[in-house]
Amino acid sequence: MPVGEHPPAAAAAADVDSGAYEALLQAITERLDWRLAAAWEPATADGGALACVACSTAAAPGLRDFAEVTRTTILRVGEGLPGRVFAGGEPAWLSDATTDDRLPRRAAAERAGLHAAVAFPVRSERGVVGVVELFADHPRAPDAELLVTLDLLGALLGQLAERRAAERASHAAQERYRATLQAALDCVVTMDADGRVVEFNPAAERTFGYTTGEAVGREMAELIVPPELRERHRRGLRRYLAEGRPRILDRRIEIEAQRADGQRFPVELTITRIDVGGTPLFTGHVRDISDRKRAEAELRASRARIVEAADEARRRIERDLHDGAQQQLVSLAVALRLAQRRLDEGDAATARELLDEVDASLTTALAELRELARGIHPAILTEGGLAPALNSLVRRSMVPAAVTAVPDERFPASVEAAAYFLIAEGLTNAARHADAARVEVAVRTDQDGACLVIEVGDDGAGGADAEGGGLRGLADRLAVLGGTLSVSSPPDGGTILRGEIPCAS
Repeated sequence: MPVGEHPPAAAAAADVDSGAYEALLQAITERLDWRLAAAWEPATADGGALACVACSTAAAPGLRDFAEVTRTTILRVGEGLPGRVFAGGEPAWLSDATTDDRLPRRAAAERAGLHAAVAFPVRSERGVVGVVELFADHPRAPDAELLVTLDLLGALLGQLAERRAAERASHAAQERYRATLQAALDCVVTMDADGRVVEFNPAAERTFGYTTGEAVGREMAELIVPPELRERHRRGLRRYLAEGRPRILDRRIEIEAQRADGQRFPVELTITRIDVGGTPLFTGHVRDISDRKRAEAELRASRARIVEAADEARRRIERDLHDGAQQQLVSLAVALRLAQRRLDEGDAATARELLDEVDASLTTALAELRELARGIHPAILTEGGLAPALNSLVRRSMVPAAVTAVPDERFPASVEAAAYFLIAEGLTNAARHADAARVEVAVRTDQDGACLVIEVGDDGAGGADAEGGGLRGLADRLAVLGGTLSVSSPPDGGTILRGEIPCAS
């Protein structure tokens, strides 16, 4: 890493208690009669580089440039005097640093008039956790007694390094917690043993309608609990504090909550006791499940409508068979028996007339059965796909209609059936209710080929009711396939039905 770049870890290290560290280094230089001291600690998580985390602050003007270079230098382990000491774990002494070409800061030291340098490891139970280096303004021969003193000093400084590391870890944990709390989509509400709010995150502000300033310090029961549930909440808190036996802690429950404006809504709630010493704290994670409840209710209603529609379809088929084809077949059976009787009596002419009637009636019955089958599932759709089925459908439309676009490829049978009946309903509505002069049908896939998009548009009176029985049934049918139905029908502006059905294989 080039000189002048400070990685995030080094910057964080320099920020935590650096003032106290610099004051300690200044005291060391003054007591031991050295001009400048610098402390180095790992700059990266893997410990492969070192950064200056503190430098003695009372340096003379001529030393400030060197101090600044030191603060902005990153050394690899094994590089420079601090890097070699960190790698080897033993003190090192240079009688004159300006003569050592291996030192990255040699030129800066020479400009500052610094010569002798000594560095010693800072140790803790984890091993070497840093290095302190000292500089003098004249060459100095190695001093064995001073090296012993520095080695002992390194052990004492190790305690400071460990405290700094613990402070950094605690600071980082607090920042992570704060960031998580601020970004959480769920409401996080913390209360003390008196039931008063001590923490109220932004999601809780948005959900309940109170600011953090308005919420903190107030009793949570009065703030977000519906009136008839408040005493139960208070009794439960008192019972837990007295007996220590939780009933709802760490369980997910569904209950009602109340907003600042008095509106009640369903929530999913989990309460956890925060494991800290002293007075208990409890954090509640609250999730507004109004949308989920509405979706569940709509799903239940949709299923009921689908069942009802299926029952009605079966009843309609039964009526159509009973009143149409079944009656025709009964009449055919009677006519055939009469023809047989006339043949037995030798009246061939009358028998022939009866058989001609049977033939005509049979043709009519077959036509009715084909029409009935088309309403259930048209054979042409199964055999030929959407293109021929839709062309056949618009030809039978009571309002002039045209297919302006339709894919040639085949889609899953359920998708084709849903598209077909959506278009059939649109044509029927245009004929019965819209007073339309023309209908256009367009079917295409979206850009990704993931959805089949169907549009049926007419130039009629508009004002169609999207919640009407027929359209609601179509919406349910599309929803089963993961699709959607939208209706645009302004008064006097025509009607456009638009369906989107996932079709990717």
